[in-house]
Amino acid sequence: MLTEGTIIALATPEGSGAIGVIRLSGEEAFRYTAAFFRPKSRRPWNEIDANNTVLGDFEERGVIIDEVLLTKFKAPHSYTGEEVVEISCHGSSYIQQKIISCFLSKGVKPAQAGEFTLRAYLNQKMDLSQAEAVADLIAAESEAAHQLAFQQMRGGFSKKMEALRQELIQFKALIELELDFFEEEVEFANLNELRSLLNNLHRDISDLKNSFNYGNVIKKGVPVAIAGKPNVGKSSLLNALFDEEKAIVSNIPGTTRDTIEDTLILDGILFRFIDTAGLRETNDTIEAIGVERAREKVKKASVLIYLYQNDTDAKIIANEIQGLMHKGLCILLVENKIDLNQNSHSLNLANEIESVLEHESDLISIGISTKNASTLKPLKNHLVTVVQNMKSESNLIIHNSRHFHALSEALKAIETIQDGLDHALPGDLLSIDLKEAIHHIGSITGNIDNDQDILGAIFSQFCIGK
Repeated sequence: MLTEGTIIALATPEGSGAIGVIRLSGEEAFRYTAAFFRPKSRRPWNEIDANNTVLGDFEERGVIIDEVLLTKFKAPHSYTGEEVVEISCHGSSYIQQKIISCFLSKGVKPAQAGEFTLRAYLNQKMDLSQAEAVADLIAAESEAAHQLAFQQMRGGFSKKMEALRQELIQFKALIELELDFFEEEVEFANLNELRSLLNNLHRDISDLKNSFNYGNVIKKGVPVAIAGKPNVGKSSLLNALFDEEKAIVSNIPGTTRDTIEDTLILDGILFRFIDTAGLRETNDTIEAIGVERAREKVKKASVLIYLYQNDTDAKIIANEIQGLMHKGLCILLVENKIDLNQNSHSLNLANEIESVLEHESDLISIGISTKNASTLKPLKNHLVTVVQNMKSESNLIIHNSRHFHALSEALKAIETIQDGLDHALPGDLLSIDLKEAIHHIGSITGNIDNDQDILGAIFSQFCIGK
């Protein structure tokens, strides 16, 4: 990615609106702006103080294009650390493109995806982890996802990583100092202290790794598959949850032949509900494809709502659940149509199902009626509780797969060092593994020489204008 010269981009969504914001960044941003902007105060543009917003006309060759507000940010006190100008104009697509084309004609370059934030990173306005959090903040679809991204952007996670890194660097320096004075048999590094440090690092990194499952579902939404035999009310449940006719409902078995998905926010957490085809053996080719897709969706789900009626054999239900179980899957055993049984949930049947499963999975048993919205409240509460129970003991939560991989590799290196200490390996070998651990932890925040391809891959996921 190129990071030289002055760049420009529309910072607000494309299309017509009340206001559009155009952003410039680079050492020549002020000079280029002076060629087109005429302040209403008649005060020369170059005499206007930084961090001020000024009303004026944007004109080209004496022709006024729009009346605009310009905000002037002087380096290094700007988002990118460079000279930055933000132009607030009317939200006409024509006006926005006309203003941008004026700057392009003078030699300003169109910004690439994420280039503003990349420049902020390169100018040390934020580290790599914080830069990634900017993209996550923009993409946040729920309160919980917003909070995760915002906390990371504020730098709490970065400070933790840097503290861990510095502790490892200190011990690496002491070990290498011993190597320099090995003939004098001087001991600078206390191995017991190193063991204690490694144990603490192992615990902290393990806790952070364990938080990934929770962080990932919060970021992307919790996939919840609704499964069960045909005509148990899966589509009716989806419609009742959303209070909207999302899926076709009929008394004909096999009505739902493909998956139907939609999102719902409960207590600030985004859930992705998936209505699936009824699970049964069928000779209907299309329905069979739907059943197979249903099983595939359950494999990718974090939560399974297995829907059944109280006239179903416990062994049949248990066998079906056994075929759907996978690591990390939380199962909500939900009896539907309790309105046909005086709103009574058949606990005996639920206990029998659990008995057949022989405690292979922790089941939560609930009774509902899709015709009575009040019976759905316990189900919604359990869904929220399931997600909250995914939290690890760590106060910090990771939700980025790159961070998870780096922590995994750092943990491997630490375990290798621990094993080396147990086998009294010499300091030069321990130093190699310490360097490896330091590298992986440093890669999270960018405290290494980052490959340009890696930076390109990270920042290419940003929107234009950020």
